[in-house]
Amino acid sequence: MALKMTSREVEGVVVLGLDGRIVLGEETIALRDSVKALLTEGKKKIVLDLKYVTMIDSSGLGAMVSCHSSAKAAGATLRLCNLGTRTNELLQMTKLLTVFEVSDTEVDAVRSMSKSASA
Repeated sequence: MALKMTSREVEGVVVLGLDGRIVLGEETIALRDSVKALLTEGKKKIVLDLKYVTMIDSSGLGAMVSCHSSAKAAGATLRLCNLGTRTNELLQMTKLLTVFEVSDTEVDAVRSMSKSASA
C-alpha cells in the first residue's frame, strides 16, 4: 500500500498526516519531498502524524531522520505524534526517541509548538 499524505495547517503548524507504510522506494522519496517542499515554502513548524502508519522499515527511519535534519538545517522544528506501539518500540530500539521530539496526540504537538513560538 502506497503512503498517503494529507497536509493541513493548525494554529500556524503544518500537520502532515501519514497513512500507510514508510518503506524503501516511492514512499520514502515522497515523504522527503513533501517535507522539503514545506520548508521551501517557509514553514517552520511541522508535525508528522503517524497515527495511520502501518509499517516503517530502515529506509523509512532514514527518511524520517533526513526530514528532521532538513528541518533543523532550515531553522524549523519537526515533531512526531500519535506513535503506535510498534513505532514507539522501533524508535526506542534504535535510540531515535532521543533524536525526535514526540507528542502523544496531534493536539499536544500543536500546543507545544505554539508555546515554543510565544516563549
